[in-house]
Amino acid sequence: MRKLLVLALVGLVAQLIDGSLGMAYGLTSSTLLLVAGVAPAAASASVHLAEIGTTLAAGVAHWRFGNVDWRVVSRIAVPGAIGAFAGATVLSSISTESAAPWMAGILFTLGAYLLVRFARPLRTDRVGGRLRGRFLSPLGLVAGFVDATGGGGWGPVATPALLVSGRLEPRKVIGSVDTAEFVVAGAASVGFLIGLGTEGFLLPTVAALLIGGLIAAPLAAWLVRIVPAQLLGAAVGGVIVLTNARTLIRSAELDGPVRPTLYALLAAGWLVALVLAVRALRRTRRARATAAKAAASAVVPAGALALAPVGSPAGAVDLAPTGTSNPR
Repeated sequence: MRKLLVLALVGLVAQLIDGSLGMAYGLTSSTLLLVAGVAPAAASASVHLAEIGTTLAAGVAHWRFGNVDWRVVSRIAVPGAIGAFAGATVLSSISTESAAPWMAGILFTLGAYLLVRFARPLRTDRVGGRLRGRFLSPLGLVAGFVDATGGGGWGPVATPALLVSGRLEPRKVIGSVDTAEFVVAGAASVGFLIGLGTEGFLLPTVAALLIGGLIAAPLAAWLVRIVPAQLLGAAVGGVIVLTNARTLIRSAELDGPVRPTLYALLAAGWLVALVLAVRALRRTRRARATAAKAAASAVVPAGALALAPVGSPAGAVDLAPTGTSNPR
C-alpha cells in the first residue's frame, strides 16, 4: 500500500510537470519504475496505459482553457500513433537485459537535451504563420517511436521542436502536444498488448499512476499560464539525467573512483544549467518589461503627432476647453 501511495504521488507530480511543461510524464514515471527494478518493456507498457487516462483528462482541461490548436493535433497524432505502435513492438521483442541500457540511454539523452534546451532563452518572437504538414508528420512519427521505446519522449521531442519553430504560442504548443498524446498512448498500449500480452501491464502500478495523474491534470492545465517553463525544464532534466546515469554506469561496469567522479560531473552540469536557466529567465523578463515600457511611452507621442497640423512642430498642440485642437 505504501508503494502504491508513492506511485500515486509520482503520477500526480509527473502530470503537474507534464501539463505545465508539455513533457516529462513518461520520463519521470518510467525512470522511477526502472529504478524500482521493473523490466523496461513492462515499465513503458504500464506508463502508456496510465497515460491513456491522464492525457484524456489533460486534453479536455487544455481544451477548456483554450490551449489546443486542433490542426496541429490532427497532423501529429496519427503519425505519432504509428511510430508509437512500431516502437512498442520493437521494445517488446528485446530481452530485458538488452533493453535496460537502451531505455536508460534514451532517457539520459532526453534529460540532457532538456538541460541544454532550457538553459537557453525560449524563443517566442516568431509566433505566427502555419506549421506545415511536411514538418509535423515526420516530427510525430519520430516522437512516437522514441516515446514507446524509451518509456517517454513524446513531449521532449515534440514540444521543443514546436517551440523553436516559433509558429505557435507556448501554451498552445503544450496543450496540443498533451492532447495528441492521448492517441499516441493508446497506440503504444495496443502494441505492448500484442507483444507482451496482458501480463506485461502492472495493473496496480497503472491504477496508482492514473489516479495521481487525473487529480493533477486540471491544475496543470491552469499552471501552464503561470509556471516558468525555463526553471521547470532544467530541474526535471537534471533529475532524469542523474537517475538514468545510474543504470548506464552499472551496465558499463564502472567501479572505483570513476563512478563518484561521473556523478559529481553530472551534478555540476545540472547546477550550471539551473544557473543559466535563472539568468535566461531574468533576461527574458527584463526584455519584456523594456518592450512594454517602450510601447507605452510611444502611445502619447503618436497621438500628439496625429493631432498636429501638417508642417507644425511635433507636440505644438493645445487643447481648448471644448477638446478641439488650437495650433499655437
